[in-house]
Amino acid sequence: MPSKQPGRPAKPGRVPVKWSRPLVFAVAVILAAVAALVGTATLISPVDARSTEQVVIQVAAGASTNDIAAQLKQAGLIRSRTGFRVLIAIERADGRLRAGEYQFGPNLSMRGIIDRMVRGQVVTYPFTIPEGFTVAQIADLLARKGFADAVKLKSILSNVTVPFTYAVKNKVIKQPYEGYLFPDTYQYYKGMTEEALVAAMLSRFQANFGPDLQARAAELKMTIPEVVTLASIIEREARVPEERALISAVYHNRLKLGMKLDADPTVRYALDKPGDIVTFKDLEVNSPYNTYKNAGLPPGPIANPGLASIRAALFPADVPYLYFVAKNDGTGAHEFSRTLAEHLRAVQKYSKPPGK
Repeated sequence: MPSKQPGRPAKPGRVPVKWSRPLVFAVAVILAAVAALVGTATLISPVDARSTEQVVIQVAAGASTNDIAAQLKQAGLIRSRTGFRVLIAIERADGRLRAGEYQFGPNLSMRGIIDRMVRGQVVTYPFTIPEGFTVAQIADLLARKGFADAVKLKSILSNVTVPFTYAVKNKVIKQPYEGYLFPDTYQYYKGMTEEALVAAMLSRFQANFGPDLQARAAELKMTIPEVVTLASIIEREARVPEERALISAVYHNRLKLGMKLDADPTVRYALDKPGDIVTFKDLEVNSPYNTYKNAGLPPGPIANPGLASIRAALFPADVPYLYFVAKNDGTGAHEFSRTLAEHLRAVQKYSKPPGK
């Protein structure tokens, strides 16, 4: 075995490291921090990332962070109440979690749950106000769905409690908000007040009746209530979308000539018979809404028109028609006439049973 020669370096190999106490302490701190981070990451991770289950919880107004943590833990949505409170502190979200009904799944992280609650992403229930519904029909719809107390809602709708330029209450106007509860799809959430529901529909009307439509109304020398009133009659008359502008033209032409509108829907509104057939006796009703007895537009809208009917009121077709009658063929279409003689022939034609 060869002997080591003096002065020749030793073969490379592992050199033992001498750990100083400060170094040992620093490494221990780092390892503890890493372990804490790993543990925290586990605590705030989803309970079950593969789950498709959804859980609905109701967070009460004034609930504390501890209360919410306990509620989430009991529902199986978080791993640790302590971890939730710690993350709330880190995110500075204490006092910012909003009350309401939420839907979470075990596949959502704790941070995701907190984010939704801070933003108030509560469960919402869509509902649609059909075009042409009256205030009374809207109130009944919301009450049937359980979104509003019928008595409270009708009280609000009978009085101008929400500031709105066009809502008028006097002895002539039947409903101050008629015409301005905009037909559209809305989102209801639990705890939403009747006032908030009304305000949402009024706000949607203002958003849709924008500066361009207001400018067109001024061009026609019509007030916004006059436009909405005419649009509401068009809404209740039109069954075929393409006929809205033609029906609008008939009424515009009649107004220019000082003729009565003779609109059946106004009589139905006066009698609170929105879907019934108008009889000759009905035409005699003594009401400012009866356009068979009174010239011009009725004192206010008779329903809540959609945007298409509002636009039709503002942009009538360029036609000379003064009359129209339903064809009674199941299509909802009308026959339009320029003269009374033409109209009477059309009435006779379409009053006969089909096939005769």
